[in-house]
Amino acid sequence: MKTRSFLPAAVLIGCFSGGLFAQEPEKTEPKKNLFIDVHEMEPGKVTLEHVASEHAKDIAIQDKAGVKFLKYWVDEEKGKIYCLSSAPDAEAIRKTHAEAHGMEPRKIYAVTEGTEVAPDGTKELFMDIHEMGPGKVTASDVEEAHQKDLAVENKYGVKFLNYWVNESDGVIMCLSEANDAEAVVKTHKEAHGMAPASIHKVKQGQ
Repeated sequence: MKTRSFLPAAVLIGCFSGGLFAQEPEKTEPKKNLFIDVHEMEPGKVTLEHVASEHAKDIAIQDKAGVKFLKYWVDEEKGKIYCLSSAPDAEAIRKTHAEAHGMEPRKIYAVTEGTEVAPDGTKELFMDIHEMGPGKVTASDVEEAHQKDLAVENKYGVKFLNYWVNESDGVIMCLSEANDAEAVVKTHKEAHGMAPASIHKVKQGQ
């Protein structure tokens, strides 16, 4: 008669916990956050085409720092560039821009965004900036004000596409489609009384 041989209990435990039957530890992706970084160039000296070529350089190396550039907007007249990205932190964005083309942003905002709406593509794009002050606004406050904007936007022919809020600095950026900047300002004033500190006619790239 053949006798059965059994592995000692200690060996079996080793196989399950760290040996033959051990499961691979789950790989967790680094946490990504949304940011909008702002570049200030000389007014009238920047074009969407030029920014597109620099943006391509960012895309070419973005994976090195775990950054993903999503969209950007350019105010050609005032020389403003707004870049939306996801990244582990603001420093990863700064390093990517510096290595890609040397154009480091003046400011990088960690942001919470609203719900995106597709543009009609028949009107101009505007990015309006509200500067409420540090600690003066929350994401829920902005969502409430945004709903008021949506309630009256048709009156002035405006379509709000999205917004981003940085709570620590109290900065809100709203993207909309309208015939002109004045229509956007009038909508904000009637909806909740908060006129933007500045408004920029922009072109979008991605």
